[in-house]
Amino acid sequence: MSRPRLPWWTLLPGWVKLVLSPVAAVVLLGWIVYQLGRVVYRYPLSLCLLVAGWWSYSGLGPWWFCALLTVLLGLLAVWWWRWRTSFDRVALRRVRTEFRRLVVYAWDWRTVMRLSDLTKDKRGREYRPTLGRVRAEGWRDLVRVRMVKGQAPEQWELHASGLAHSFNAESCRVRVVKPRRLELDFIHSDPLECSIPAPALPEDTTGVDLRRVVIGRTETGKPLRLPLLGTHVLTCGVSGAGKGSLLWAVACALAPAIKAGRVTLFGIDPKGGMELGQAPEVFEQVVYDNASRAVTLLEWLAQEVKRRAESYRGRRRMWTPESGDPFLLLVVDELADLIAYQTDRTLRDRATRAVQAITSQGRAPGVCVLGLLQDPRKEIIAFRHLFSTRIAMRLDEPAQVDMVLGDGVRKRGAAAHEISEHTPGVAWVKEDGRREPVRARVFHVTDTHLAHLVGYLTGRPVHPVPAEVVAFPDRADQPSGGAA
Repeated sequence: MSRPRLPWWTLLPGWVKLVLSPVAAVVLLGWIVYQLGRVVYRYPLSLCLLVAGWWSYSGLGPWWFCALLTVLLGLLAVWWWRWRTSFDRVALRRVRTEFRRLVVYAWDWRTVMRLSDLTKDKRGREYRPTLGRVRAEGWRDLVRVRMVKGQAPEQWELHASGLAHSFNAESCRVRVVKPRRLELDFIHSDPLECSIPAPALPEDTTGVDLRRVVIGRTETGKPLRLPLLGTHVLTCGVSGAGKGSLLWAVACALAPAIKAGRVTLFGIDPKGGMELGQAPEVFEQVVYDNASRAVTLLEWLAQEVKRRAESYRGRRRMWTPESGDPFLLLVVDELADLIAYQTDRTLRDRATRAVQAITSQGRAPGVCVLGLLQDPRKEIIAFRHLFSTRIAMRLDEPAQVDMVLGDGVRKRGAAAHEISEHTPGVAWVKEDGRREPVRARVFHVTDTHLAHLVGYLTGRPVHPVPAEVVAFPDRADQPSGGAA
């Protein structure tokens, strides 16, 4: 009796049976579908055009294909001519994104990662960061990256300059999106190259939000919103960096609230009024030196902070317009002249104590300090940490960037020392609680704008001429003596 003949597949080796099993087939099919899905997700426009072109050429013939292509190009030309903004946003950005992802980044990704020492090898296996989504915005490319295990964002920050040169960009910024996910900003051009004129003064006196005062525009085209309520602002920049435009942009943004009596400005200009003297009518009181009158004003504001804190005790935690007190903003042009360069040691110590008291206790009672200076060294201002919002305009040295904005921000792209002298008003803004600084440009405020601002507040046309000294109003709870 002969033995039954076994099927042929039973004679195959075990690993062959595993490969030919239904489970392996399903896994292989799923992997193929996943890879095709990734390609479709990354290059949808290119694939659609490729499929449509192949279908029209093979199904309709070359003549109809050329006719359809001509009609399509004509429609795109009309779209670009009549509605250029939507064309750039919808069509051109998509084409640019897919082209740059394939030609610029995907083509050289493996080589650049290896040469930049951003890959890891273990037991002969290479672990390489994964190139994710790419979005080209014309002036920059946003590239998502998935780090390999064991990497830290600081490693990418150290190689940011090399990555920029590898992908033909002017600079590269590293931003953390979520754990193991980074976004690299490859900058190709400067959208803040041209100055931004100051907007017209609004007629509505109730639309000023002290937490979001618009003073310029960020590099992404969004409004630059500077918080004043609950913070103090320190601005540092060399001479000619645009600090004057910043303080006057703040004044213009607050003009409706000043006119309505909800915000009061005080000013100290130790340079003899060369800056604040252009429009003294904006201020309730303004002092034009760093002597006793300036110190008296600072000490009065420190006492006002304590008075408000006592009156708010048990009633409110933060200043609101319903408190009945106006929001107070102290503008100090060249803060270093008060707390560092003053030759009289007694006045210097009094001014330092008063400024420290205001900055440490004044946020909740509705008192804000806007300090401007050129030198951010610790010997000049040792209490930079009391200013929770810091602005770095054009600086001289790379180390000064970290002094102003905090440690590590320069590695993340905040190159305030590289701001061109031809772009005054460009700055990096850093708020406490936010890891990433914001690059922006404040409004360019001219003497004509200041004349309109004075006329807006006083109700009479005023030309930008040298101003007289503004004295303290006759109030019992304010320091005696006039401003000088």
